[in-house]
Amino acid sequence: MERKVGTSKPSKPKTRLSSVANAIRLLKVFSDDDYEIGISEIGKRLLLPKSTVHRLASTLINEGMLEQNTETGKYRLGLVVFELGSLVRRKMDFSSEAKPFLMELREKTGETVHLAILDQASIVYINSLESKQAIRMTLDVGMRKPACSTAAGKVMLAYAPEETVNRVLGSGLKEFTSNSIVDPDAFRQELAAIRARGYATADEENELGVRGLAAPVRDHFGSVIAATSIAGPSQRLTKKVLLSFAPDVVAAADAISSRLGYRPHRAGRLHRLA
Repeated sequence: MERKVGTSKPSKPKTRLSSVANAIRLLKVFSDDDYEIGISEIGKRLLLPKSTVHRLASTLINEGMLEQNTETGKYRLGLVVFELGSLVRRKMDFSSEAKPFLMELREKTGETVHLAILDQASIVYINSLESKQAIRMTLDVGMRKPACSTAAGKVMLAYAPEETVNRVLGSGLKEFTSNSIVDPDAFRQELAAIRARGYATADEENELGVRGLAAPVRDHFGSVIAATSIAGPSQRLTKKVLLSFAPDVVAAADAISSRLGYRPHRAGRLHRLA
């Protein structure tokens, strides 16, 4: 292949926004010891002009990320930061709260048990307890799988807002195996069937030789925030055996939901009041 001399390589497009990076740096300036800081001190720490810091701070105040002490003029972290931190903490906490129920489910089914959350068009496993069987399904915490071809993903999409489902379907349904659902209308019918029965199955849709079943986990408002699932080799988890575990998986998901404060009557009342 002929090599051209003297041609410059095209510059890579910049993906880093300096203003966003500086705003994040500003937020990270605060600590337990320095919970209120003046604009001059922030500028010194970030090596930025006071005018730049002032614009960043004003934007963050408008979004609730920062607050300003009217008496001293100093800045402190706003309630939105607390709310976001609490959201992350709750995601971490409910994994711990769910573990006893996941362990019980593993003992009842003998299969690998997962707890997963929905993130865009993927699911993320936040807890995984491996089966004690010699041949078993193995997934690490933090691993991602496509939502549309997994039992956990399908059950969460079944209860997700319509705009979420539209966004996922808008990116296309990928065919991982011959069992994958690739027609949007058929997929919507599948979601309706899942809502009707209260659980989802995946029959070798993401990977040949693997079947799974999942049920929704709800928070105290009744919103589906996660899914409990089992998965195993199709030789052992025949369709009949898989469906026989549905009551156990649903019961585990309901127990976790109850632990998180979900009460069907109370949640219904909260939705009506909203």
